[in-house]
Amino acid sequence: METAKPKQPTGKLGVMTVGMGAVATTLIAGVEAVRRGLSKPIGSLTQMGHIRLGKRTDEHSPLIHEFVPLASLDDIEFAGWDIFNVNMYEAASTANVLERSHLETIRPFLEAIKPMPAVFDQHYVKRLSGTHVKTGRSKCDLAQQVRSDIQQFSATVDRVVVIWCGSTEIFIEPAAVHATLASFEEGLNNDDPAIAPSQIYAYAALMEGVPFANGAPNLTLDLPCMVELARKTHTPICGKDFKTGQTFIKTVLAPAFKARMLGVAGWYSTNILGNRDGEVLDDPESFKTKEESKLGALEYILQPELYPDLYSDMYHKVRINYYPPRGDNKEGWDNIDIFGWLGYPMQIKVDFLCRDSILAAPLALDLVLFMDLAKRTPELAAAGIQEWLSFYFKAPQTAEGLYPEHDLFIQLMKLKNTLRHIMGEDLITHLGLEYYE
Repeated sequence: METAKPKQPTGKLGVMTVGMGAVATTLIAGVEAVRRGLSKPIGSLTQMGHIRLGKRTDEHSPLIHEFVPLASLDDIEFAGWDIFNVNMYEAASTANVLERSHLETIRPFLEAIKPMPAVFDQHYVKRLSGTHVKTGRSKCDLAQQVRSDIQQFSATVDRVVVIWCGSTEIFIEPAAVHATLASFEEGLNNDDPAIAPSQIYAYAALMEGVPFANGAPNLTLDLPCMVELARKTHTPICGKDFKTGQTFIKTVLAPAFKARMLGVAGWYSTNILGNRDGEVLDDPESFKTKEESKLGALEYILQPELYPDLYSDMYHKVRINYYPPRGDNKEGWDNIDIFGWLGYPMQIKVDFLCRDSILAAPLALDLVLFMDLAKRTPELAAAGIQEWLSFYFKAPQTAEGLYPEHDLFIQLMKLKNTLRHIMGEDLITHLGLEYYE
């Protein structure tokens, strides 16, 4: 059966960010700078990436945003929530990611964007104290307030996408309240402690039929109740945890080691960062959530159960240290002990001096554009989980019982083949035998 192609984007796309700190302000300021011709959208696959169609000899590789009907950057409007009541210019200045001279060129635009009060409970983010927060009789009441916010913003645009750009919550295990939509809604009424603020936002968005992407390692969308609601409302969901710095490098190097059948004895990773994210992760309960997200990639890529001689005894350690002088300029240092022919040891050391929000902002842009595309594509919207967007996450969400694919290059192939599929083009397998027939 022929797949129904995506509907064309018409009118304005509203992008609502949960959290309007370093990542969100870098995203918003960056989009405006690109719109004004002040900068290039470097790091954005949707804006700068090409996709090959047909044979290599056809030499047909259009830009992705010319191949699939993505919303134009000129049609994006921004809104969101934050626990501090400052406009986007003030927030961006405090985040100190972008230079002041850069911000001054778009200052009036940023000053016009002010956050709505956020759903916040310090129990779930110990190191922050919110001053611009919603109050309500119950978590159900808070969810209804978020729905009202979405409805009011939706009245000013044509379509909406919500993306979590907020802090890492404490580690939470799935509970009985998450088993079904009915049990979750009962838990909202009963203020169940297993329902964190991120879940309230996700529920509110999905009830409004608005796609939701989770950029943090929180337990938010990867729950039976959320999957049930997403499929019920034909609303795309994806997550979790933007794949920006150290894990990005891991998902490049680990596939190379496995491809060459080189063993890994140990992989030690440490990070220092000084932004709000670093302060939040200085709390052991929030770090536990991040640690779970960062640890999983290697085990899934290297498959020690299939290659016990190479990876079954691998020692993997991850550390994150709060170091205020570094600000948003995170340093991710890796020591990798590998071994080769006849078991002889070798070492690789990587020191990635990265800018966390500079890496995250284009990922967030791609995600909101692709999630909007998925909502306009019947086959993708009906699926709920958008596994084809695993490319952007440390801990990709998949169907229950299906292991996630972490290899960056397989993820990219999956993403591009999904775009080819929904547009009725042949998939690229890279077999290439036809060139030699």
